[in-house]
Amino acid sequence: MAGLIRRSDIDEVRSRTNLADIVGDYVTLKSAGVGSMKGLCPFHDERSPSFHVRPQVGFYHCFGCGEGGDVFTFLQKMDHVTFSEAVERLAGRLGYTLHYEDGGPAADQGNRSRLLAANAAAEQFFRDQLGTPAAEPARRFLGERGFDAIAAERFSIGFAPNSYEALGDHLRGLGFTAEELLASGLQGQGDRKPYDRFRGRLIWPIKDVTGQTLGFGARKLLETDQGPKYLNTPETPVYSKSKVLYGLDLAKRDIARGKQVVVVEGYTDVMACHLAGITTAVATCGTAFGSDHITIIRRVMGDVDNRDSHGLGEVVFTFDPDEAGQKAASRAFADEQRFAAQTYVAVAPDGLDPCDLRLQRGDDAVRLLIQGRKPMYEFMVRRQLDVYDLETVEGRVAALRATAPIVAGIRDESLSVGYTRTLAGWIGMDPTEVAQAVRAARRAPARPAPSRAPASNAAPGQGSAAGQSEPGAAQSAARIPVGDAHAAMAEAVVPTIGIAQLPNDPVTRLERELLMALLQHPDEIPLETARRALHTTFSQPALATVRDALLAAIDAYGSSEWARRVAEESPQAFSPLVTQLAIAPLPIREGFAAEYCRGVTTSLIERDLLRRKTELLGALQRTDAEAEPDRHRALQRELVELEAERRRVRGD
Repeated sequence: MAGLIRRSDIDEVRSRTNLADIVGDYVTLKSAGVGSMKGLCPFHDERSPSFHVRPQVGFYHCFGCGEGGDVFTFLQKMDHVTFSEAVERLAGRLGYTLHYEDGGPAADQGNRSRLLAANAAAEQFFRDQLGTPAAEPARRFLGERGFDAIAAERFSIGFAPNSYEALGDHLRGLGFTAEELLASGLQGQGDRKPYDRFRGRLIWPIKDVTGQTLGFGARKLLETDQGPKYLNTPETPVYSKSKVLYGLDLAKRDIARGKQVVVVEGYTDVMACHLAGITTAVATCGTAFGSDHITIIRRVMGDVDNRDSHGLGEVVFTFDPDEAGQKAASRAFADEQRFAAQTYVAVAPDGLDPCDLRLQRGDDAVRLLIQGRKPMYEFMVRRQLDVYDLETVEGRVAALRATAPIVAGIRDESLSVGYTRTLAGWIGMDPTEVAQAVRAARRAPARPAPSRAPASNAAPGQGSAAGQSEPGAAQSAARIPVGDAHAAMAEAVVPTIGIAQLPNDPVTRLERELLMALLQHPDEIPLETARRALHTTFSQPALATVRDALLAAIDAYGSSEWARRVAEESPQAFSPLVTQLAIAPLPIREGFAAEYCRGVTTSLIERDLLRRKTELLGALQRTDAEAEPDRHRALQRELVELEAERRRVRGD
């Protein structure tokens, strides 16, 4: 094993590396004066850029969270590699040969680089296999969907042989150990020996923003395959499906340049869009579009707050018209306020996804699909109106109540006024009456979007992402270069939220005490129970925001870093609330923590189940059993399953 890297080589690699080029793989940077660049901090969620890079000096610093360092520090924190691995990666990028001292081995605190190397070798193996006779089903699948060999090469597509050990034997021959192949998710552990996870499938490599292969998505091809239609790499030290977007490595430059991203639902949809000229398309990997995806997109796009909605970027969602697509649309709309950019929806005619649309009608049809996008607000208003009978007074009134809050949420005031008039025409009501309803909805308490609060220092006593205490505002200002002082001072004043500002009604108390129990007594609440409770609907806006932070930090659940991680995931304005929830006393008698925690989680889950039951009963009543027998039976099955879940929760 090599010894320590020579100090002179470390200095040489640092001097030859442009820090802005490395940071630019993760963050969209813009000029911020002579010798300075800035963008959205990759270490904390923020709306206004406070992350500064000075390439000539070779240092970066975030005036929001306090993170700072050189190019090696940046890679260590972004990719969770050791110092030696960061130096070696940059040396490889430069083509520079490192020399090692004879004094002892280089420190190795993890095997991330080995897992990435195993994935890279597996990708090449799969790509080589695509040209073999056994891969004919894979080539036929691609051809039937309009993808030729050039397209397969462009997207690094491969084929996994229908063998339990072909990949494993190949990689072990290259020097990878059985433990590394299991840790990478390329193999699984059988009763007697490891086996290849992907067999007889078409393979897409899933890469990070820098182009490193983190994992794979695999599509079933053979009738003998009893597995799921799509199979992804499991969670590994380098792959987390909620934190990657397929195609981002190919799309990032055009996303940053054009201020537009198109979110589609599958790998072949990404391919179809790119081949049709929509080179900003990305897709999630076996999971719903969520907050981590939003954070990634905003940083690549440079999606920052503006005084109004003019001149901002575009986020275009494509959804299937089926029930799953409609649910996806609702989830996307719930997160719409997290973007400063304008959000749109594109739904293809006849319910075709981009891949089928390109296959049946050509590249122009895909481009027209994106060009014909509708504002997210209009799409959601139309969806709501479809639910009500606008031929009746009762239906029109109910429709107004449902849609007024949507129009009230439009950030651009002139657009809101225009949609108010349009809504009046759609419903068939007096514009004055509709305008009054929109104004009333705007005055009503609204859920704050977690990522819309600007950055600020953490709550007193709360550590920074680097594990050090955050400085106060005065200390932060003292470290700011003169040219940046005014901007940083403008960002320093952020309103905060605490327990004392919360209502004291029974519903709020239940939600508050659940969060307190999860933060203070995670050992008393199993992880899956915690997940179930956190996925219920929260009615109190501030607590709903903290709930989102708990979900974002759930991988640290129960660890010594749990509360700190939750505070870091929260918008800075909510950090004091997280701290207070983690410290404030709960009404628990000595020795009854388990019973109390079980009671509060059960109560909240039962409340959510009751809400869902009410919705299903209403849907069942509105469904004609003779006209829609399949839907009627499906709703009945859901009710039975809901009742079974309620019994499980109660322990009946």
